[in-house]
Amino acid sequence: MIKTVSISDVGRVRTVNEDSTWVGKLENGYTLAIVADGMGGHQAGDTASRLTVETLVEQLSSLPAGLSASECGEKLREAILRSNKIVFKEASEHEEYRSMGTTVVAVLIGEREGMIGHIGDSRVYKFSQGTMAQLTDDHSLVNELLKNKQISQQEAHVHPHRNVVTRALGTDPEVVVDMYPVTLEVGDILLLCSDGLSNYVTLEQMTHMLGSDALTLNDRADRMLQYALNAGGDDNISVVLLEDCEEAGLSAKEWNS
Repeated sequence: MIKTVSISDVGRVRTVNEDSTWVGKLENGYTLAIVADGMGGHQAGDTASRLTVETLVEQLSSLPAGLSASECGEKLREAILRSNKIVFKEASEHEEYRSMGTTVVAVLIGEREGMIGHIGDSRVYKFSQGTMAQLTDDHSLVNELLKNKQISQQEAHVHPHRNVVTRALGTDPEVVVDMYPVTLEVGDILLLCSDGLSNYVTLEQMTHMLGSDALTLNDRADRMLQYALNAGGDDNISVVLLEDCEEAGLSAKEWNS
């Protein structure tokens, strides 16, 4: 079974949480997880992320059961493109939403195989056998500078434009969705997060917390959120975790968390 946890916080500076999240098992048997980080200011950003999450859940809830991972990927891509059209239309028709858009990272998974759909700089990481790996590639100015060797990794963490994305959902009539396959084995954990977490919590800190058997999945999400808050918390913070649990091996502590 796949155990899930979702947590989101406005942070210490902002007054509105423009992040939207969703995670759970759909009636058709697939597990769906989403993090969308809205942009465009009060009302606009939170509207963009909310519309995106609502559209994805609605579109993917009607899928037939038993699709292959590649078929899941195509349906996820279509749902994200549908979300793009809806957000772009809303922004075009209402002046107060004129500049809105959102990142999106979503995982649609069957029993253990699925796909990731991604636009922007929200991320998916995979924790497996004690190591963490980033599965998505940021669509951001800083990432472009890194790939072109114009700045160092150390400079990237403090770059004044580290929040500038080069691709977003809803800002243009057409958008390209990056797709990645994903497979879970027993004990693996997927972490979906907005940049309010990834900008302030290091890979080493994530690895340490996700690898702690003394903590429930809820505790691990809470600890990462607190790390981000303690490091400044000047952005909205969202954390979604999916863990492949072996039913017979679950402790009472995990079942009751």
